[in-house]
Amino acid sequence: MKILVCISKSPDTTSKIGFTDNNTKFDVAGIQYIINPYDEWYALVKGIELKEANGGSVTTITVGTAADEPTIRKALAIGADEAVRIDAEATDAYFVAMQISEYAKDKAFDLILLGKETISYNGAQVGGMVAELLDTPYVSLASKLELNGTTASITREAKGGDELVEGNLPLVISAAKGMAEQRIPNMRGIMAARSKPLNVVAAVAVDALTSTVNFEMPAPKSGVKMIDPNNMDELVALLHNEEKVI
Repeated sequence: MKILVCISKSPDTTSKIGFTDNNTKFDVAGIQYIINPYDEWYALVKGIELKEANGGSVTTITVGTAADEPTIRKALAIGADEAVRIDAEATDAYFVAMQISEYAKDKAFDLILLGKETISYNGAQVGGMVAELLDTPYVSLASKLELNGTTASITREAKGGDELVEGNLPLVISAAKGMAEQRIPNMRGIMAARSKPLNVVAAVAVDALTSTVNFEMPAPKSGVKMIDPNNMDELVALLHNEEKVI
């Protein structure tokens, strides 16, 4: 079984966020990057579990520059067999999806896994675009995946509950919480990652369809008003007149 796992980087959640150039660019100074958790904890680990159960290989793919290679090496330390880096700055979702699909189109992958979204942009667009560009069925928000030969049984999040769907490989699947449990790379994995192949591939010419106009920080949190639990009239008045929620 050949599995491709799409890996992207995200700022560590403890990073202090700021912007430069009149709020048009993300300020990368001092930012510590991690593998996007949905890609790492769920998509990557599930791919490794499937390889361990069924044989085959796990390849990761990242659209990024040489600065992304430390996070790519972590994916190799966790258990991926090899990595591919498309040598380009990730601009928008369509650009990223085109790079992934162009690489994967003639590689006969049985399964393409990625996280449901990145924690930095929360766009949840790349998976569907990759599937469309490869003309491959797509299942989003998967929380459970079981294989029986070439048939996949997938549990996915749906409004009000869960939905069980089945499909034949190849498939593109975006992974959500519940798909797998986080793995911590051990020393053996870290040492092995140094010698695993990380192949750099030139990007194809693709024009991004979107561009960033500006970034804006969220409004600062306001103070908390404490209301006596017996004073319902005051609470209702505040919710109605100040917060405008009723």
